[in-house]
Amino acid sequence: MSPKVRSFAGILLALAAALASARTVTDDNGDKVEVPDRPQRVVVANILPLAPYAVAFTGDPARIAGMHPASMSAAKAGLLGKLYPQALQIPTRFIQGANLSIESLMALNPDLVLINAPDKRMLERVRSAGLTAFGISPVKWNYDVEETFDGWTRSLEKIFPDQKSRGEVLRGEMKRAKALVEKRISAIPQAERKRVLFIVRADSRELVVSGKRFFGESWCALTGSENAAGGIEAENANAAVSMESVYAWNPDAVILTNFTPLMPEDIFENRDQGRDWSHVKAVREKAVYKMPLGLYRTFTPSADAPVTLLWLAKTLYPKAFEDLNLVEEAKRYYQTGFGATLSDDEARAVFTHDAGSAENASVSVRSSR
Repeated sequence: MSPKVRSFAGILLALAAALASARTVTDDNGDKVEVPDRPQRVVVANILPLAPYAVAFTGDPARIAGMHPASMSAAKAGLLGKLYPQALQIPTRFIQGANLSIESLMALNPDLVLINAPDKRMLERVRSAGLTAFGISPVKWNYDVEETFDGWTRSLEKIFPDQKSRGEVLRGEMKRAKALVEKRISAIPQAERKRVLFIVRADSRELVVSGKRFFGESWCALTGSENAAGGIEAENANAAVSMESVYAWNPDAVILTNFTPLMPEDIFENRDQGRDWSHVKAVREKAVYKMPLGLYRTFTPSADAPVTLLWLAKTLYPKAFEDLNLVEEAKRYYQTGFGATLSDDEARAVFTHDAGSAENASVSVRSSR
């Protein structure tokens, strides 16, 4: 047999092996997708929280062949780059905002591409290019934090079946955190429960909060609190409000997400685009807090959800959780869930990061729709 014939035969054998090792799974759109048994080059396009979650879920940054620049900005500022330095070398230039370059994507030679499930146009473009695309939805579970965390974890189990045991552990961690919080919150009289306002984005153009149809509503429900903006029906990052509405709500606590560079000091010292927060109860009582920055921005219920729930519960109700050591809880969670060892300083930094995490953050919010 000539060398050329042997080479061609080898290619055919490799293709046959690849096809034989493929599995049929169902994505969040209900589409049947043929995925490799053990994908080695997964690109996460515009479902932004899944890139850092996939890195930690596999424990192997080399298996993630591309991520969105907004995911990378969180990786650089948060925990992902500290625990998995190789993740900071993952390519990002194949996509800018919502604009995907098919040529650049194909150059990454992916064996699987993860895409925001509602973005049917991008899914069709990628599949038409001959690539395998799996849709993962941020909205399928109606912004329920626990169900979204569970849904995303199950998607990662389908994609990376060699890590199924990790998924089981992570679901157990979420249940543990929820049970702990529910037990202690149940002892707090209803009259002492907090009215909470989540600030998703604050810039010179608009002030965006979490209304009834975004994750803030679910975070409040998990902590037995009331979403101050719960009467707003606008979905996702579309709930733009005036300061007059904030004055009318007069929340007990204000939570700043990582999708805005705004920090509590900016509000306390009137450095927020000329907005006057001094009349708000939460500001007068210094009850304005920045959400943690873990493997990703924690407003979205991704890899950090159990720790985020414990943080929020203790932040809103410090007396009820006085004995809860968040640094130790974070160290225990990332070790148990991902086999990652954090120092005290690394765990503490999750809860005390600066505003640098919000680079490209507006893209992250808009892209999660």
